Amino acid sequence: MTSTLVRRHRPRPSSPRTADAHARTRDWVEIQERMLVPLYEAVYERLDVGAGTRLLGLGCGTGLALLMAAARSAAVCGVDADERRLDLARERLEAPGVPRGGGARPALLGLGGPESPCARQAAADAAFTVVTAFEPLAAPGAGSPDEAVTAAAATLTEAAALTERGGAVVLAGWGPPERCATSAVLRVGARLADPVGSPGCRRETPPPAPWWPSGRDDLEELAARAGLWPDGSGRVACPFGYAGMDSAVRGLLSTGLFDAAERATDPTQVRKEITEALHPYQRADGTVWMPNVFRYLVARV
Repeated sequence: MTSTLVRRHRPRPSSPRTADAHARTRDWVEIQERMLVPLYEAVYERLDVGAGTRLLGLGCGTGLALLMAAARSAAVCGVDADERRLDLARERLEAPGVPRGGGARPALLGLGGPESPCARQAAADAAFTVVTAFEPLAAPGAGSPDEAVTAAAATLTEAAALTERGGAVVLAGWGPPERCATSAVLRVGARLADPVGSPGCRRETPPPAPWWPSGRDDLEELAARAGLWPDGSGRVACPFGYAGMDSAVRGLLSTGLFDAAERATDPTQVRKEITEALHPYQRADGTVWMPNVFRYLVARV
């Protein structure tokens, strides 16, 4: 596990200013995205994803989870609100040698959510059997947590309408904070994003970071609001491992969970405080290792 997650990268010092969006996307692909591979594998194994599976990935990002499903011979479709991430997903899924579900067409990818023409096109051919929401469904600026839950539930309801009766909808989020070392670092972002509590902040209130289910019953509440019924859950160890401190900071910043903090304060200050919060998890050889647990819920349409 360690050798897979802690991969050496050629030095590429981070800018003290907010990195451009393309650099952040590359950091996500090169550093951060693979941290959730154990979650993807556990879900696919539980649902027996393979030939005959028609999968819709909500917030598919740069497509690693879709690629893993395609490798199991599933027919995949993905939607995301970030065109840069979708471009990289296309590079991956349209590359020569990538399996196509049932030997059919390549993956369909589209901008947006389940309302995307590509999702509706795929569902018109045959309803989805599995929908995954491994990433936050509510975009930054959704408002309060309750407003974010409402927005996420609306997205799930739209996706459920494209899914066959009895199909699986998978929701994922952080496990208990006491079992997630990264929660200490995320609290730094939450504190700095608070315009009242952050020193040197600007006056305007920044849009909040994406809401990600982390409470004990968050996933169940989200499923209930979307009209889905729970059909089991699980927990998966997803340690975050990095080759060094700079790699760890870049990887965490690429998640978007610190964007609000950077807008509210100084990006240099954000990086400094993330680095300080990471020090307890830096090993003698310079690598950074944070044990985490993620939780998933399988709900049915």
